[in-house]
Amino acid sequence: MIFLVLSESDFKALLMNPPINPRLNRRRFSLGSAAFLGGCLMPGTPTSFAEEPSLQQKRLVLLGLNALARAPEMNYFADGHRGAAMISAHMMCVDNDFDDAAATRIVELFDRNWAPTKLCEPFPEGDPVPDAAQQVGKALAENSGVLREVGHDAIFAMHAIKAFRMLPSAATRQRVDGVCNLIRAFKPWRDVEPDEDIDPPPFTDSAAASKFVLQEASDAIDRFVGFGQGFAGHMLTFGQSLVEMAAMGEAEWAESCRTAFRKYVTVTRQGPDSSSRKIADHKPSKLRPNDVSYWQQRGDKTLGIGHVFKYPYAYYDLLERANDPELAKTLDAKAYQLF
Repeated sequence: MIFLVLSESDFKALLMNPPINPRLNRRRFSLGSAAFLGGCLMPGTPTSFAEEPSLQQKRLVLLGLNALARAPEMNYFADGHRGAAMISAHMMCVDNDFDDAAATRIVELFDRNWAPTKLCEPFPEGDPVPDAAQQVGKALAENSGVLREVGHDAIFAMHAIKAFRMLPSAATRQRVDGVCNLIRAFKPWRDVEPDEDIDPPPFTDSAAASKFVLQEASDAIDRFVGFGQGFAGHMLTFGQSLVEMAAMGEAEWAESCRTAFRKYVTVTRQGPDSSSRKIADHKPSKLRPNDVSYWQQRGDKTLGIGHVFKYPYAYYDLLERANDPELAKTLDAKAYQLF
C-alpha cells in the first residue's frame, strides 16, 4: 500500500487549487476527498472538515441507491421517490453549503423515517458493473418520446446515474438491475402530442435550458394557485434531471427525453381543469430550505414521499446554472408555494 504524506502547506494548496471542474466548489471537493486525505495525512496535521459524518461518507447516497434498486419489489412509485429523495438531500446539502445544523437535522429526519426500514437494507457485496450508467441510460431510452408518470423515469434515472458515479463500488449487479427495472416500471401518463412552439434549448446549454425550466415552473406556480404545486414542482425535477444528465456527459440519454418533456410542458401549460382537485395554498413564509430554521420547524413525520427534498434540490441547482438574478428574485417571492 502506498501512503501519501502531505505537508500542511501542500494540503492547503490542494484545497485552494483542486483539479476539478468549474462547477465543483471547494466544499464539494472537500467532501468527496475527505476520506482519502484524512487517511493520508500524518497525525497532528490540522484539517478543517467539520461536516456532518453522513455527508462525508455519502451514507444518504448509498441508502438512496438501495431504495431505488429495491423499489420495484415494493411500491415502485412511492419507494422510488424515497430513494431519489435521499440522494437529492445529500446533493442539496453539499452543493449549497448547508451548515452542520441543517445537515444534521436532515439526516435525523431520514433516520427517524426510512433509513431503518427494509427499503434501505444493504445489498450483498459484489463486483461493480463497469457500464452501470450506460445500462440505466439505455433502460430510460427504451421509452424515448413517451411521457411516463410525470417524467419520473428520467428523474430517477438521473439520480441513479449520479449516485453510481459518486459510489462506483455500489454499482453491483443487483442494484443496477433493480434500478433498470424501476425505470421500466413507469407507465404512460397524459401522453399527448406536444405543442409545436414548445422547443426547449439543448440540454447541454445548461444556462439557457435552466432558465427555460425555471420560467415554466414560475408560470406554473401562478397557474395552479389553489390546486397544489405538483406541476410546478415536477417541472423543476423533470427539467433539472435532463439538464443534470447532459452536464454529466450523458446528453444522449437527456435528449432521448426531449419529446416527453415537451409533452409535460404542454400538459402543464393547459393548467387545471374541471376535474382538478382543490388544494389549499401554503401560507406565505420567508423560510427557505437553505435556512436551518426551515428544517428545525418541520415535524419528524412530515416527509411525505420526499418532494420536500427533491423540489429544493432541483430549484437551487437550476438557479445556480441559470445565473439570472431577476428570475431568481421573481421565483423567490413565490417559492413558499413549493416548499
